[in-house]
Amino acid sequence: MALGWFVNFMPPAWRTPWAGTDVADWADGRFYVEVARALERARLDFVVLEDSSVVPQNHGGSARTEFMVTTKAPKNDPLPLAGAIAAATTHLGIVTTMSTSLYPPAHLARLQASLDVLSRGRAGWNVVTSFEEQAAQNVGLDTLWEHDQRYDRADEFVDLTQRLWRSTRDGTPVEHAGRFFTATGRFDAPRPPQGSPVLCQAGGSPRGLDFAARHAEVVVAVPQGVEAMARYRRDLRERRERAGLDPDACRVLFMVTPVVGETDAEARARHERMWAPTDWNLLRKLVFASNTAEIDFARFDLDEPVPADATTNGAQSLLEQLKVRTRGSSLRAAFAQDGLAESLPLVGTPETVADRMQEAMDVVGGDGFLFFHGGGGLLSRRYLTDVLDGIVPELQRRGLAQREYAPGTFRDKLATA
Repeated sequence: MALGWFVNFMPPAWRTPWAGTDVADWADGRFYVEVARALERARLDFVVLEDSSVVPQNHGGSARTEFMVTTKAPKNDPLPLAGAIAAATTHLGIVTTMSTSLYPPAHLARLQASLDVLSRGRAGWNVVTSFEEQAAQNVGLDTLWEHDQRYDRADEFVDLTQRLWRSTRDGTPVEHAGRFFTATGRFDAPRPPQGSPVLCQAGGSPRGLDFAARHAEVVVAVPQGVEAMARYRRDLRERRERAGLDPDACRVLFMVTPVVGETDAEARARHERMWAPTDWNLLRKLVFASNTAEIDFARFDLDEPVPADATTNGAQSLLEQLKVRTRGSSLRAAFAQDGLAESLPLVGTPETVADRMQEAMDVVGGDGFLFFHGGGGLLSRRYLTDVLDGIVPELQRRGLAQREYAPGTFRDKLATA
């Protein structure tokens, strides 16, 4: 199976006894370069560097709670960090998040081509359309496009960037006059070693799934539970087949936040502490949900379900997930459960967690997992050690994860993982 790690270029753990001193100088990137080196030592396939460019004010109409819990801010740009990681590693795939709503196509294509050259063929692009109105205003737009139209633009955007990358083979001028974009002339970037970066995406809505099926080589997914994971993967593969594409050429990786201990009982106790229904945990989840769904959850009654008629131009999949989780229950009860960004609870010794991962892949037929412990204020060296020195070696012993990297580019390596 393929294994990756999803990180946010934000302050790491700062509210735990194991926070260390990294939070004091997180912005210089050295902590995350060390994270990338640790991922490579463990033979993970790639790291995904998340991005957003706002200080959200969705919860309660103020940024105050965001800075209390750091779900999205403060944050540095991942592209310079990707260059630093490329210089410090040799094999690790480096996926940067860039928005089709906030970048011009030729500018993004040039940056990604440059990263692929600098990394010697290890660049990936996590394609997002953005959903924050404030992010649009930060780059001079009045507002974002409607949800499905953002994907219509993204389809044309990705097609155009692919044409620009292809043109580096022979210097052919690119002439494009589309519904949303125009381009003319020669593309001045060097040819990417891979031809184009590996494309990743995280479509959850029906329109987002169509987009992911058409373009993505790696899909990041968060359906909850083994049955939902299997349905998601089956749905995506069917969409690829209908589009005339090979379903096996797209890997689906499910996000997980394992909690391990020397015994299952110790791991369960750590898990209960991590997700205990404290005031801070509840606030963090409310702020996270508000910022992701672009809805102020502070206006909802915590002891009632999410209103069935609630709508959003933000992340529709999260809103629908919370409607399901609160049906016949309440927001308070839903937020007292595990994290909102994991597909499968993984709690126990490394052996127990590996059993669960293996069982899930046997049922789902999936392609791997993406570890995640964030956004800001959560990731620590101790957590990295738990996963990289505990779970990953157990998966390697079972032949489920690679012990050495295959030769070639990121795309070549991914094909053999």
